[in-house]
Amino acid sequence: MKTIVSVAALTLISFASSSMAADAEKGKDVFTQNCTTCHSGGKNIMGVGKSLSKEDLETNKMNSAATIIELVTNGKPPMPAFGKTGIINAGDIENVAAYVLKKADAGW
Repeated sequence: MKTIVSVAALTLISFASSSMAADAEKGKDVFTQNCTTCHSGGKNIMGVGKSLSKEDLETNKMNSAATIIELVTNGKPPMPAFGKTGIINAGDIENVAAYVLKKADAGW
């Protein structure tokens, strides 16, 4: 009986994890609607050396989904706190992070 319960629990956890995986394609739409004013083509019109290129993301220690999610959620002047203001919900912020990392890997 314990084995059946354990297998069922692991199956549910696996399903939940895969269904919660970030979606870069959905992130593209959110990015286009909210981020391209300053970050069109992965650039940053507000700060030199702070583009969304792979190199700049690495240099600025912003090269993980977690750090991008933190920045988009809480902002850092002049970037607004999209998550705190409710402009972008948490799931969409995860999708944006996936999109930014995918595009950075591809060279924008």
